[in-house]
Amino acid sequence: MEQVITRENVQEAVEAVQGFAPGFEPQVAVILGSGMGQMAAGIQDAVVIPYGQVPHMVPSTVQGHAGRFILGTLSGRSVICMQGRLHAYEGNSAQQIAFPVYVMNQLGAKTLVVTNAAGGIDPAYQVGDVMLISDHINFQMMNPIIGPENGFGPRFFDMTHAYSPVLRDLAKQVARSQGLGVHEGVYVGDLGPSFETPAEIRAFRAWGAHAVGMSTVQEVIAANQLGMEVLGASLISNPAAGVCDEPLSIDDVVAAANVAAGRIWELISGVVARL
Repeated sequence: MEQVITRENVQEAVEAVQGFAPGFEPQVAVILGSGMGQMAAGIQDAVVIPYGQVPHMVPSTVQGHAGRFILGTLSGRSVICMQGRLHAYEGNSAQQIAFPVYVMNQLGAKTLVVTNAAGGIDPAYQVGDVMLISDHINFQMMNPIIGPENGFGPRFFDMTHAYSPVLRDLAKQVARSQGLGVHEGVYVGDLGPSFETPAEIRAFRAWGAHAVGMSTVQEVIAANQLGMEVLGASLISNPAAGVCDEPLSIDDVVAAANVAAGRIWELISGVVARL
């Protein structure tokens, strides 16, 4: 396996980003999920950097993922935003998926906010609902830490609070102040790109999962090695397979995310303002 996450590779990427925005030091890193890319328009004084301009980064090839960093200001805080993430089903390794998290951290970000579009496993979840992620199940069977020690943190590290309870409580406070009802639950990361079968969804539900998607877990593992505080939010874009009788479509997922993305963005903006 190619060792992408090395001190040298990350430093080269950091220096490239700094070349576009000298002196910029983000406080918060944000990763936007499927159909949520338009939310980056809310970042002020934006500097746009395509992934192709950053050494060792790979392009995003997925509908709804522009594949670029947005640097700027959100709610009075300096942020670096991934407008489009990387997925395993694109052929990327776990290290390629996690690489930008190391870059954003080394630029200065100590907090990571991850968002995604997810299928609702819990029958009570409706399209457009927001679920704060309390934990995850890595059904992708991939881990960016596998391989030689990368020098960014311990090889063996605790994942008990992979998603910060403090940030989750803050998000719930912000949601209440905005009149937004939110769920709280477990996200299961599947490999994709095919949607899950009804049998798999029944198994995930038995494991205690509430929503399912094809991303996020590699980024969160990396953030925990780096000691970052993580807030995760899933936008329920569709019922999972077998929860309803309708066939699943990526077009429907992106369309639902486009319609409801403002709810997560308002929540994120409110949380960032209180950090």
